[in-house]
Amino acid sequence: MDCFFSFLLSIVLIIQAYPTSVDSNEKIPANNGPVITVRKHISFPDFKIDQEINLLGSAIISSEKNSIQIPDTTQEVDVRHLAGRAIFGSPIRLLDPPTKSPASFETTFSFQFQSLSNSTFSFPNGEDSNFTMSSPVDGGSGFSFIIVPDEFTVGRSGPWLGILNDACDEDYKSIAIEFDTRQNPEFGDPNDNHIGINLGSSIVSSRIINASDAGIDLNDGSVHRAWVSYDGNKGFIQIHLGSDKDRKLIYSGSLDLSSYLNEYMFIGFSASTGNHTQIHNIFSWNFTSTSQASLKIPSAETCESKILVDQKEAEEIKKHNKTPTSFLIFVAVVILVFVALLNFYFTRGRNNGNPKELIVLPEKKQRPRPPNKPRRFSLTEISNATRNFRELQILGSDTRSVTYKANMLNGCNVAVKRFLTQFFSSHGLDRKRVHKEIKAISKIRHPNLVPIRGWCFDRQESIVVYDYVPNGSLDKWLYGVGVLPWTRRFKVVESVAEALSYLHSKQLAHKNLKPSSVFLDVSFRAVLGDFGFVIPSAGSTRFESIVSLTADVFEFGVLALEVVAGRNRKSGPGGVDLLELAWSLHEKDEKVKLVDRRMGSLVIPEQAVRVIEVGLLCTMNENRGRPAMEEVLKFLNLETSIPELPFSRPLSLFPYSSTLGLCTGYSCASFK
Repeated sequence: MDCFFSFLLSIVLIIQAYPTSVDSNEKIPANNGPVITVRKHISFPDFKIDQEINLLGSAIISSEKNSIQIPDTTQEVDVRHLAGRAIFGSPIRLLDPPTKSPASFETTFSFQFQSLSNSTFSFPNGEDSNFTMSSPVDGGSGFSFIIVPDEFTVGRSGPWLGILNDACDEDYKSIAIEFDTRQNPEFGDPNDNHIGINLGSSIVSSRIINASDAGIDLNDGSVHRAWVSYDGNKGFIQIHLGSDKDRKLIYSGSLDLSSYLNEYMFIGFSASTGNHTQIHNIFSWNFTSTSQASLKIPSAETCESKILVDQKEAEEIKKHNKTPTSFLIFVAVVILVFVALLNFYFTRGRNNGNPKELIVLPEKKQRPRPPNKPRRFSLTEISNATRNFRELQILGSDTRSVTYKANMLNGCNVAVKRFLTQFFSSHGLDRKRVHKEIKAISKIRHPNLVPIRGWCFDRQESIVVYDYVPNGSLDKWLYGVGVLPWTRRFKVVESVAEALSYLHSKQLAHKNLKPSSVFLDVSFRAVLGDFGFVIPSAGSTRFESIVSLTADVFEFGVLALEVVAGRNRKSGPGGVDLLELAWSLHEKDEKVKLVDRRMGSLVIPEQAVRVIEVGLLCTMNENRGRPAMEEVLKFLNLETSIPELPFSRPLSLFPYSSTLGLCTGYSCASFK
């Protein structure tokens, strides 16, 4: 009887919620509202330093010519094999995601190729004032107008024209219209005077236009003007080339760009040099885009949506449905009352006959498990997620561990760090103590720390499961993928300092700080992961803690210098140690020379020098004034002035090796 009662109640609720009659002519409002036109227009009659143009790599604003110039001849003695970009600082809407409709746009720009042959340059250091380039007169690599998904990546030099690099995978979305003055047969170039349309991650042009057929010589030293117009509705592109007085149509045809566009993209120019060199100048630029967007009307569940419903139509629908719905509700209520009386009668009779039969047991309460709480994983789970530790799943490895990309059953991507068994035995490490520290670190949560999902300690396996960070580690962005702008680099230094300060406040140390342990999430925010977890099997716990914390500070100092310089500690010419170089430049009061030149003119010199000084301070001997991470944060945030550094390099820096968390080969007496 109880089941029957519940069944009837469900029917009534469904009847009340569901309309009893639907008019075939009734219109259900669509999710999208009115279609509007989104327009964007930018205009640069010439170029000045204070404009909204981001300069990356070897690119500058020439104050002499009021132009974008690639490469930067004011900083480089040898301008071969350089690449640069000039990107408009704000993204442009170029795709309507619901309809996959590309925007229409028009752009025009004037440019000139200037040969470096027989050209004399005066370099900033005053040396080689009569230096003459020996490039042939047939020019170097060209330049391109680009539409790209980000504003900080620079491509390869040479025939790649600064468009693509090793980070551009098969799904990389980009569009480039190249103006090439070198013939590269391997890329299908017809000659050294052509225009190409490049789509996606391919440097091979999908459309190639021979400029000579139009009587145009791109490398004749004159100022050329290009007009590019694209009709997104028709999928049709036109390219004109020439001068203001003589405009020639050199290409027109169908072209669907929707597959190569995100909703918002960045636009600008890229150029490069190879063995052959030339200066690429862009003197003026105009760009206008027009895209369609549908305004979304509020959901039917919101009060605001009632404003959009026609009052007359609403009244007709209400009148049409009122009588039958009300009648059915009335009938249902009568039936429910009748059934309730019957149920009460029969239930009372049963209770009177055998009152002990009805026993209500309290429901057992189960404590809900927090969704992000770290947990123990079985070896089977880990093995399945990594496809039995398949080689293709490997993200990286070192002498301690191998890290795999894994996909859990719930669809989440994670990074699985599997410690090597021989690592524990060869270094005399206490596996249980390492496991204990892994669990302790797992409880820590901070916006700038990679969360630990859990662990697996099974059959001599020691495995840590992290959140997967999609943009990879910092070292790939500093040393190969592209050029991170200064604003992002400073944020990286600041974020790592915040993460370490928080860890140290909990008396925990990272023990493995280096660029490959810093990761960039989808918004390029720095998060610190890949903890060391390594504790020696003997010695005072307090001693270990002190050494680990101060060693973290030392490694942070080295990391800060690497971020500013854009190079690995040991990757300098002739194997020059970055720390040695930084102290040497400090002695000469030339610290600014350590700054990565590839970032162009958008660096804030005072801020960069401040980071260098903080880095040097962190690498001093502990008893000579090495700060705590809490103090480092105050230095970076201008809350406290930086103590004066010694004029000359300290006699012995604290050469801590974070591999084992030990003072290997050095005296640690000052910490006892």
